[in-house]
Amino acid sequence: MRILFAEDEVELAEPLGRVLGQAGYEVELVHDGAAALKVLSQPTVNGYDLVILDWMLPQVSGLEICQHLRKMGNLTPVLFLTARDTLDDRVQGLDAGADDYLIKPFELRELLARVRALLRRQGGLANVSQITAIGGLELDSENRLAYRNGRVITLAEKEAHLLTYFLAHPHQVLTHDDIRNYLWPGNHPPSSNVLAAQIRLLRRKIERPGETALIHTVYGKGYRFGEQPEEPLPGLAQSNSTWD
Repeated sequence: MRILFAEDEVELAEPLGRVLGQAGYEVELVHDGAAALKVLSQPTVNGYDLVILDWMLPQVSGLEICQHLRKMGNLTPVLFLTARDTLDDRVQGLDAGADDYLIKPFELRELLARVRALLRRQGGLANVSQITAIGGLELDSENRLAYRNGRVITLAEKEAHLLTYFLAHPHQVLTHDDIRNYLWPGNHPPSSNVLAAQIRLLRRKIERPGETALIHTVYGKGYRFGEQPEEPLPGLAQSNSTWD
């Protein structure tokens, strides 16, 4: 897992970089916003699994970098590390497209836990905007819109996140726990009934009568997204697309 870490306080950045490296991550350090923006504007950006940004970077702020990434359609998870601790600051950071927000000073184990949670949630979604449409369905995740057979589908936030996750893992069995941990990261994900209700809501929007079913229930396991193959995929003989 590759992490870009932008922090201008060298005495903080280098020890944290070593800690992340010891935890098994490949870390690239930059110390100002211009350098971070330059790196993130290169084609290699797709190789990063997480971006950690200090808000108050010199030259270009972390907030501006995050806004630029989202404007370009890049969904790489962003974690802010900052001393800005007011509610308005947190709201501004999250509205700019950040996925998480950690206030300085913080405990190392909390940082590592948040990194693990974001990487679990990310699940390879950085390139989702490049995914080919499946079953005539396309997704504009930034604007929470989907398109299928000439119609525009407006999605709620959780529906957009769920569809993004499905599109990033076509034809794969995603377990109930996989999906719950992605949609509701943290220690207390909701029950399977809440997940089933979320699946039903999304199905009703993207699967009209006469359209090919895309969300298939894999009984006892979870769900698979994509058009039903003519021959069952190995291990999926019991899958179905009932509205559970």
